Amino acid sequence: MIDPKKLFEDFLGGGAKQPGSKSSGLSGNLGTLATGAVGGGLIGLLLGSKKVRKFGGSALGYGGAAVLGGLAYKAWQDWSAKRAPAPAQPPAQQPLALPPPRSPFDLETQSAAGGGDARIAVVRAMIAAAKADGHIDATEQRALFDRIGQLGLGTEEKAFVMDELAKPLDIAAIAALAATPEQASEIWLASRLAIDPDDPREKAYLDDLARQLKLPEGLAAHLEAQAVG
Repeated sequence: MIDPKKLFEDFLGGGAKQPGSKSSGLSGNLGTLATGAVGGGLIGLLLGSKKVRKFGGSALGYGGAAVLGGLAYKAWQDWSAKRAPAPAQPPAQQPLALPPPRSPFDLETQSAAGGGDARIAVVRAMIAAAKADGHIDATEQRALFDRIGQLGLGTEEKAFVMDELAKPLDIAAIAALAATPEQASEIWLASRLAIDPDDPREKAYLDDLARQLKLPEGLAAHLEAQAVG
């Protein structure tokens, strides 16, 4: 049986430590994801060195499923309050506030559409986004399979990742993973963090995903601010 927590952490770079707590928020350790990706995280294998540098500089470097929920939560709060889009403050200035436990933004306790684990849904979304520019062809897939086989994943986790890599790109299937509008925002943000926004094909993928997720008007701009902050 797949361990969603281990899969999520290994995907992002071998299990980034999460400083802070649910009550105090997250702070410090910016860039953990970049180090993990270069050191063997699956996202590093998928994105390549150019994208790892961009991805590693993002706020997701704070670490883990909790921070993805925190970033989406911040975007949702700003959008709901009709504030201008703005990134989360650097941890030295203000810790990233986490969503309340068991809230719709808490990936560790929520189920995706159909009852699956929300963290697995996010991993699926990121793998799909990484394929959006078409650079993972059959030859690259074989190379990735060889390298995935060398990672410390269980048999089921490896099979899951390989199956997702081999699937045809299907935006509608990814959008259908979201059980709630809050999960839709997390899936879009995770997808945004796994692409190069300067590539027209990947930008088109994100725009189409936003439409199929039915993101409320203006929310994507707030999510984008978290991705580049």
